[in-house]
Order: sequence, then structure tokens, then C-alpha cells
Amino acid sequence: MSRRNNQKARSAGDYRKKQGPKTSRPVEYQGKLSMTREGFAFLLVSTAEGEAPVDDIFIPARKLGGALHGDTVKIAVVPGKSRDGRKVEGAVTEILERSARPYVGIVQVVDNQAYVITESRNMPFDIQVVKGGLNGAKTGQKVAVLVSGWDRKEQIPVGRIVDVLGKPGDNTTEMHAILAEFGLPYRFEEQVEKEAGLLRDEILPEEIRERIDFRGVPTFTIDPSDAKDYDDALSFRRTGPGDSLMEVGVHIADVSYYVDPGSLLDQAAYERGNSVYLVDRTIPMLPEKLSNQLCSLRPHEDKLCFSAVFRFDQDHNVVSRWFGRTVICSACRMSYEEAQAVLDKVIDVHTSSGPIPEPIREGLFFLHALAHKLRKERMHRGAIAFERPEVKVQVDEKGVPLSIQVMELLDSHWLIEEFMLLANREVAEFINKKKDKKTGKAPTFVYRVHEAPAEDKITAFRNFVHHFGYEMKQTKTVREYARELNRLLEKTKEKPESGGIIIMALRSMARAHYTTNNVGHYGLAFDHYTHFTSPIRRYSDLMVHRLLLHYMNGGKNESQADMEARCTYISQREQLATEAERASIKYKMVEFMQDKVGREFDGVITGLTEWGIYVELEQTQVEGMVPLRDIQDDYYVFDKETVTLTGTHNGTRYVLGQKVRIRVSRANLEQKQLDFILIQ
Repeated sequence: MSRRNNQKARSAGDYRKKQGPKTSRPVEYQGKLSMTREGFAFLLVSTAEGEAPVDDIFIPARKLGGALHGDTVKIAVVPGKSRDGRKVEGAVTEILERSARPYVGIVQVVDNQAYVITESRNMPFDIQVVKGGLNGAKTGQKVAVLVSGWDRKEQIPVGRIVDVLGKPGDNTTEMHAILAEFGLPYRFEEQVEKEAGLLRDEILPEEIRERIDFRGVPTFTIDPSDAKDYDDALSFRRTGPGDSLMEVGVHIADVSYYVDPGSLLDQAAYERGNSVYLVDRTIPMLPEKLSNQLCSLRPHEDKLCFSAVFRFDQDHNVVSRWFGRTVICSACRMSYEEAQAVLDKVIDVHTSSGPIPEPIREGLFFLHALAHKLRKERMHRGAIAFERPEVKVQVDEKGVPLSIQVMELLDSHWLIEEFMLLANREVAEFINKKKDKKTGKAPTFVYRVHEAPAEDKITAFRNFVHHFGYEMKQTKTVREYARELNRLLEKTKEKPESGGIIIMALRSMARAHYTTNNVGHYGLAFDHYTHFTSPIRRYSDLMVHRLLLHYMNGGKNESQADMEARCTYISQREQLATEAERASIKYKMVEFMQDKVGREFDGVITGLTEWGIYVELEQTQVEGMVPLRDIQDDYYVFDKETVTLTGTHNGTRYVLGQKVRIRVSRANLEQKQLDFILIQ
């Protein structure tokens, strides 16, 4: 039945030192495999700080030694070109640990032997189910199967079924299958739900007395129209001599009050790392008793918060800040669209929580002006303005996709964003100032960091945009480069190549992550930054709340090793959640396009590779691929530096951002893939 992501290895510096032409001795590396459905795999080489990254190590199928996607392996690399011309090729010498992530597929029973016909992009083999490993699954059902081993004398690996997902094609089955594929749980253990159920609904009077009371201050929330977990609110009031100051409160749900460290709730939240937002449902980090009830800042209900309160002078400068536990009562719950209507001075705006009080309307205009100033200052410092609109798939009650909409970015979106950024930055700066008098070091803390792009990435991007006729000035610092990049993004905003330039600019950037080692946030142009504002849906923020309260109360420095290990884990969980969210969107997009096979659409080229052309449809941002094998008019060669495909005989050239017309040829829901044909 054979059918024909990555742990860090050793540093790039070591790699470069050992790969010179003067030696042919194998060099060993250890890491996790990233496998393809075609059977070959890659292993990433980690990059030491300040070093340029190295290409992934290619491992052909014949040299995998039975290793599979996600397995921790040891490989040997012999420097020099491989038979297919690649610079470096590795071979697996030992499987150190099998991956704990399952594969998804369909159960088939043949002659009293069960198999799982896999659907994963990372699994080129079917899996034989061990005796007693069916877990109640029946032929034709979709399941999650965990590989337990692979005797290389056998053609395929063996495993046991760990979850019976249901009938293929059923919406809930398919959404749960996506979660299972990324190792993300979709239900809580009974004991966890029971612990949540024991939490008290009412707030005790003595708890309120211990907090600063903001219930009389105009307070509101702005969230997506379909949200239920409202974890942040804003308040405002005039204060100071002659009401000369404006006080703005950023109030965040006090999850740490309800979730004790080490409790079953805490363990479940940490395991998940964050909430997962699929197309048609939210898989919460915390049970709904917390995420949608106790901690959700619903209107007209007293709620416990951990707040960051700022006072601004008449020039909109922060003159004081305060952090602490509070109690609030939101007067109004608005969607982004409703808040935007207020900013657009629409007179009759009603919300699901009732009419918008006049003090809230008045405050929104002040906060809008203040947010504009905060944003302008951030951009002046060199924050990067990537503005790529979100896509929302509208589904009915059964999960059937009805439409795909490109969401407009409203002023109300960045109003909330700027105050969340302010609170996150100020909390990190507050901790940084609490330095030990002897060591001069700040206490251990959780930072959200984003490293500056490597010099070779910057050079490659400059060369890339040069082929579109754009020249980027040579800059002395990465911060100057950010400003130059912003100028380019603004200049190309309305051009056809804009999408391709944004994609390549994003690819040149490092990935933001959590760590105790503060190196700042390059993309936001902040020297200090953390995540404080979403503890209902991010475990990182719950960690930050606990640490902040601990240090404010005079607590001793926490273990950096322990916190760093947790940071690494939650960064990995965040990436898995992001991939699952994208997979659910892709699934629904393919489902939406199934009845459109044979129809023609206008699109823009968003990616070019050795195997095909990726095209995004203009109206919906649905992406599919034109396989090179389906382009019959010439033989095309891919140029990695210019990211172009050129015909060897007719000279036809395809570039990023180029407008094309395509016909939908295939919609493979199982693989979440769309194939297009170019209309010449």
C-alpha cells in the first residue's frame, strides 16, 4: 500500500566551518524531519545569533532509513554536490525519537488486516494498524493514527488508532481531522471541565475591596461581531488639575485570579498554548465557563481585570502609568463595524448590548486621535507597515461555505491595536526598569521578540525588487532599512506586483516568538515588548500576568531555564495553531470552488517554484497552483534569484504580481489543493 517541523540542529557557523571542500568526512546533525508526500525530507540547520541562515539539508527518500515527518533523527552530511546537483545531501543514521503527532486517514480492512489510507501532505505511506489497535474504528471512517514503529523489512509503518473522527465529508469530522493532524486537542478532559465548574460565579465583596474600582468609569469593548471571548476593554476619563489630563485604562481579563499554577485548568491551558480559530469554530484554550463567561468582559457585568492605566497630557504624551488589579463594568459592547460607524459620525448606531452611551461616543473620538498619534510615532521609529487584508469564509449552520470576503481594515481595528501595543510595550519596559542593583539585570520575564532580518536576506530582497525596476537605497542600519522598506511598500501599494513584493518581504523576515532573552521587536520598532493583553486565548499572556504580579509584590527572580523552556513550547504551539487555522481556511476555499471547476477567473501570480505557478484569484484571494507539467507550450526554467519562470524556446516569462487568467481544473478536497490551467 505504499503510494508514492523542524528542531534546531547545530549552528550555522559550525555548519559552514565543516562544509569546506578540503574535507570529505561526514558531519553529524540532530533535529526533526520535515517530510513531503513525494517521499523526500528536509532538516533545518539552526542559525546562531548574527549569522546568515543556511539552506535546509535535503534528505532523499532512499536515505531516510525509515524516518518519518516530525521524527527526531541523527543525520550524516557529506559535503559536496549530490547526484541531483544540490549542494548538501544528508542521510539518516539513527531515529532518536518517533513523532507524537498523529496522521489522518481512512480505515480500510482487507483480509482481517486494517490499514489507514493516509491523507497527510507529510506522509507518503499508508499505515498498517497493529493487532488490537483499531480503537473501535470501522471501515470507511476517518481516524487519527499514531505510528508506533517501522520494521524496514516491511513496506509500510505500523501504528494504532488514537481517535475515531467520524464520517468523511462531515463538517465536524473534517475540522477535527485538521486539529488532529497538527496534534491539537479539540475537547477537554472531564476532570478539567469539572474543575472549571467548581469556580464561583459571583465576585466576593472582599475581593472587590482589594482592587481599584473602575465600575464608574466609561468602559467599552470592541471585538469581531461573532466573538464571545472578550478579553480586553478600554476606559477613559478626564482627570488632573482642571481636567487637564486624560486617563486611558487598558483592562485585561484577570485569568490568573481563576487559574492557579499547576491546577488541571492550568495544565490543560499550557498543553494547548493558545486558542485555535478555525473557519467555523473556536477551540478555546480554557473551558467555556472561563473563556465565554467568568473571564469574558461582557457588558453590564462586574468583571475582574489586570489593568494598565495611562495618563496623557494635552499633547498626547504619557506622563504616568500604573499596573494593577481592578474591577470594571463595561457599559457597551461594540463590533468593529459598529465602532467604525461611530467614528464615521453615523447618528443612530445600536449594538447588541443596546444604544451607545454619549460618553462612549465622545471618548471614541479622543481615543481615535490618540491612537493616530501613537501609530504615527511608531511608524516614524521604523515600524513596518504590512497591510494585507484578512479573508473571511462565510459558512452556514452546517459549515457549508457560502461566500469568501476580503475584509476591509477599519480605523476601529487599529484603534484597538494601538492601545494593545501600548500596554504590551509599557509592561515590558516596566519590567526592564526593575533591574537588580548588584547584577544590573532585569528579572526573568517573557518577551515577544522579532529579530532583524539577516543581511543576506536584505540583499536578496533588494535584488528581487530591482527586477521590477525599484531601487532601494543602501542603508547603514536595519532600522533605516525598515523605513526604506515602508517607502517601497507605500510606492507599490496600488501596483500589480504589490502582493508579490509583500510576500517576499515577509519571507525575508524572521518569525516572532517568545523568549526570556529580550532583543526587541523589529517589526514594531520596540526595544521592549511582551504579550499582556489576551490571557483568555494565549498562555504567554497568562505567564506575563503571573510574573508581573509576582515582581510587583516583591517576589524573587524566577528560573530563566524553566521560563525559556516554556517559551519554546508555547512558540511551537502557536505555530501549530496558525497552520491549523490556515488549513481550515484552505479546506473551505477548496470546498467553495468545487462547483466552479471549468470556470475561468482573473488572478495574480503570488508564487513561482520549480514545479508550478501559484495564482491568487483577485476577488476572493483563493489560491491554487498551475503545475508546470500542465503548461505544454514550452519547457520552463525557474530562476531562484529573480523568482521567475522563463520558457527556453519562446522566452515567455512569468513573474510575481503578473496578472493572468486561469481555468479551475481540479479541486482536491482531501489534499486541500486547487489546480489551475493558464488561459493563453
